[in-house]
Amino acid sequence: MRNRFVETTTALLAEDPRTALVLADISADAFDPAAYRHPDRVLNVGIREQLMVGVAGGLALTGLRPIVHSYAPFLVERAYEQLKLDLDHQGASAVLVSIGASYDRAESGRTHLSPADVSLIDTLHGWTVHVPGHPDEVPALLRDAVAADSSAYLRLSTLHNARAYGGDGALRMVRDAGPGAPLLVAVGPVLDAALAAVADLGVSVAYTHRPRPWDTAGLRALAGEAVILVEPYLAGTSARVVSAALADRPHRLLALGVGRGDLRRYGSAEDHTRWHGLDAGGLRRSVTGFLDHTAAGFLAPAPVPAGR
Repeated sequence: MRNRFVETTTALLAEDPRTALVLADISADAFDPAAYRHPDRVLNVGIREQLMVGVAGGLALTGLRPIVHSYAPFLVERAYEQLKLDLDHQGASAVLVSIGASYDRAESGRTHLSPADVSLIDTLHGWTVHVPGHPDEVPALLRDAVAADSSAYLRLSTLHNARAYGGDGALRMVRDAGPGAPLLVAVGPVLDAALAAVADLGVSVAYTHRPRPWDTAGLRALAGEAVILVEPYLAGTSARVVSAALADRPHRLLALGVGRGDLRRYGSAEDHTRWHGLDAGGLRRSVTGFLDHTAAGFLAPAPVPAGR
């Protein structure tokens, strides 16, 4: 995904004189040829992520369309105040492109982990969030984000599905188990694990690479009474939008994702996927437990504790 981002951004800089790129050392070598050709529109501020976002806000106010790039914890968490003030509050817009995702660089420790990035972006106003599940999804998503006038966050990862899905991010049915079946919605690179987890279960599976704005109409068209949400970042990040979309219907929601506990462990991205229960085996355990409970009585009243 990172390579496709570099290729597409380099092309955009050549095609559209409105496009600018702001870096804080990360990926600077990969953009050396572009910086040589467009020294006034490729700016590397050094390891100063807050300044990077501030510069992007200034460029946006002059009419340029800045792309801002770094690791997710540096781009979103470290520079959150600047996102809030220098972009949102000023009415300026930019396209943020992160790498590292939740735990791609787990071997670098907690400083490089960012499972809460989408939750933080969700506190800002009117942002589009793209979470591609395959490298081939990246170019079109980036081009569309740059062509728009609003702010966008493109979250890249080393983890990916076996195949790409095009489209604008509307929910796409990937596995149809029939009317009324429980619906599992997979966001970005967790799709393959989700499909493997429910391969022999009566569960429909839908996919999106655009969790914001959420496809409310698509969810209402596809969902039955049981909905399972699987996201590659903090568990429950999209629970509120799913619940709001189905507020007028009886429904039960299981929200899966990266846990809130600090594991204080290094390991690999694959290790963290397993530790957080986002591999096929972990997802299957969560889904079957949820469906067993649901089958016992979707709207059954909660038991009254003894003595009351």
